Amino acid sequence: MVILKTEKLFKEYNVEGNVTKVLNGIDLEINEGEFVSIMGPSGSGKSTLLYVLSGLEKPTSGSIFFKGEDLTLLNDDKLSKLRRREFGFIFQFYNLIPNLNVEENITLPLEFEGINRKEYNSNIDKILERVGLIEKKQNFPYQLSGGQQQRVAIARALIIDPKIIFADEPTGNLDSKAGEEILKLLYNLSKENNKTVLMVTHDNYAASFSDRIIKIKDGVIE
Repeated sequence: MVILKTEKLFKEYNVEGNVTKVLNGIDLEINEGEFVSIMGPSGSGKSTLLYVLSGLEKPTSGSIFFKGEDLTLLNDDKLSKLRRREFGFIFQFYNLIPNLNVEENITLPLEFEGINRKEYNSNIDKILERVGLIEKKQNFPYQLSGGQQQRVAIARALIIDPKIIFADEPTGNLDSKAGEEILKLLYNLSKENNKTVLMVTHDNYAASFSDRIIKIKDGVIE
């Protein structure tokens, strides 16, 4: 089943009258439970495509359908609520709060939604076990390796049980061993938990974990 679809997606930036076209009529479909990598040279538009698909940026024109609903027609409040409840985000930089422990970092999305953390206690432990951090529950970010910090970021993305996980260079700051562990984790989430994973990467080895590779160049799909 198609979970995410675009039609004639364009994105351009206008800085003091200088127009830069980044996305030039993107048409694509992503299926539920699919692990898709977006690849392309620097400046090709791959990260912009991820941000536009996830609602972090608005397209200049075109449509983005999530479960049949056109995201471009939603106002800012509705789009923000949808992102918080349906989308999980993993970035190259872990974006953990240094003075919060692992459990507190993971439950931040619940705080934003006004959800009592106690209601999710059993889920928190299950997710920590899923990412291999149950014994690090009370640790702070400075006490963790880079790979462990990225696992916390993945757990934080999972706490709301998102339909899609958007990952922007999730292994970019990791050594090869930690990076492979993160990629295996994302792959297993896709296959065992039916999570749709959309990952931007420049690494061919990272992309080899995905079901399909979308190559983008000069704002168009090759």
